Amino acid sequence: MESSIPPEGSAPEPADRRTGGLKQPTGRPRQPSLAQLRAFAAVAEHLHFRDAAAAISMSQPALSGAVAALEEALGIQLFERTTRKVLLSPAGERLAARARTVLDAVGAFMEEAEAARAPFTGVLRLGVIPTVAPYLLPAVLRLVHDSYPDLDLQVHEEQTFSLLDGITSGRLDLLLLAVPAGAPGLVELPLFDEDFVLVTPRDHALAGRTDLPRGVLRELDLLLLDEGHCLRDQALDICREAGRVPGGPVTTSAAGLSTLVQLVGGGMGVTLLPDTAVDVEAARSAGLATARFTGPAPSRRIALAMRSGAARQGEFEELAEALRSALSGLPVRIVR
Repeated sequence: MESSIPPEGSAPEPADRRTGGLKQPTGRPRQPSLAQLRAFAAVAEHLHFRDAAAAISMSQPALSGAVAALEEALGIQLFERTTRKVLLSPAGERLAARARTVLDAVGAFMEEAEAARAPFTGVLRLGVIPTVAPYLLPAVLRLVHDSYPDLDLQVHEEQTFSLLDGITSGRLDLLLLAVPAGAPGLVELPLFDEDFVLVTPRDHALAGRTDLPRGVLRELDLLLLDEGHCLRDQALDICREAGRVPGGPVTTSAAGLSTLVQLVGGGMGVTLLPDTAVDVEAARSAGLATARFTGPAPSRRIALAMRSGAARQGEFEELAEALRSALSGLPVRIVR
């Protein structure tokens, strides 16, 4: 058995004042466990082993062993123990605050993980096209407020090309837009179909009609949104289906639907609006009227879109079903 007594004639090795005589480990200190850090932080707070053990629901022998193991792993004496009291050593003073910071960070990490496991909590970044946002968002926001109060909904109104880039890059989580979007890697959850309505000046020959054939679109002075709006492309597709010659009389001079209908009210032409926008936009001017097509009327489909394999797919599918119910009072045909 190896003797701990120094050889005769040699002087005892002095204790390192920083470590309290503990043998320093070779190389880097060993990584402490969370249990050791909790024990250390508890004793540092209470300066009493029995009280510290009770505070963290640990037996006193286990707590003492955890602190001793931590001191051995670090090669540092953390406490000065006497028969009457426990004091932090200078090294213990320095490390106690660090231990508490680590434990607080681990606690926050676990809270965030718990929140991530719970549906409809945390941040949801929703991208919406401009021809949908003003007319559907009131119902969407009301649904989120009433049914998902812990959901932090962040709305981004952008044109389709920007939204598709955002969801592909991970900047956005979910889209509300007209489909098909024509982008790979997307899963579309259809919500509803809605008809297009012709908006005209009040004194226009077609004002008020409910039996318009699509062929009337061939020769009308049609006002459209600027390039980049999917509604412009949809309107042009409808016109092509009606037999309108490409390059016909089309005036593009509006960045939004509000401006577009004001131009119609001023007698500059006619335009196509999705039915959900009619009540809001046609009410802006007394000089506007509407006309409707015979069935099947030209229409568009609105859907939620998410990345294929999205971690929150089940949550998004549940949200889509809730939205279908919330939007059923609008002039739309719900799609399931």
